[in-house]
Amino acid sequence: MTEDIPAPAEAVYVYAVCRAEEPPDLTGPAGLTCESPLRALAVGPALTAVVQTVRAADFTDEAWQARLADEPELERYARAHHEVVCAVAARLPTVPLPLATLYHDEQRARAALGRESRRFHAALERTANHSEWGVKVYVTDTPAGQAAEAAPRPPAAGAGAGRAYLDRKRSLRDRRDRHRTDALRIADAVDADVSVLATASRRLPPHGGRAPDERRTQVLNATYLVAEERAAELARLARDLRERTGAQVELSGPWVPYSFVGEV
Repeated sequence: MTEDIPAPAEAVYVYAVCRAEEPPDLTGPAGLTCESPLRALAVGPALTAVVQTVRAADFTDEAWQARLADEPELERYARAHHEVVCAVAARLPTVPLPLATLYHDEQRARAALGRESRRFHAALERTANHSEWGVKVYVTDTPAGQAAEAAPRPPAAGAGAGRAYLDRKRSLRDRRDRHRTDALRIADAVDADVSVLATASRRLPPHGGRAPDERRTQVLNATYLVAEERAAELARLARDLRERTGAQVELSGPWVPYSFVGEV
């Protein structure tokens, strides 16, 4: 007969790994719980994890599935996680870890994160003094001057009416195809210009859905790793691209470079 081993009451939640020779300043956000403070955990040469003790029962599979179905609660957790990452990243080169990165105890956390030290150092080297910026490009759904044009009406009776109807339908399709081609060309041009300024870039699938009354389509959804000293240059480029392309070029950031730290 084997003795049942009770499940641990606590777990170690890891927010991020940063480059620090000494324990970092962790004043600021409380994290996911007020029951225990944020603390530093050395995980390798010049590497420190920012961790917090949490109740293990809050992160069982059942508890986490319930949280995923509760949008306000999930948002609260995500916001608390992000606030800690941002606070640390404002002070030190930082690799953010995914939401709900947990270990049973400090020993296991230190061992697991220590095994990834080479990858952490590579990510920190790549992203130090850089920020992540998002660029989204939208074009109107209908070419200028044709907004009021609807689908061709059915042909009226008379000689040549059917051919005229087909010609109008073909012409409308051709204009739509040209508009789509022009829109994709704009997306490629914006991406190329911003990529020259950026250290790295990631092009993401455009968002297909939009509000029923919104007559625009997203043709570029990309994120860029940009040196902090080039932020003003990026803002000027975005303004120039709006003028040159006539498209809606939306710039967001700066963010902690979540997209460029790699799989850790």
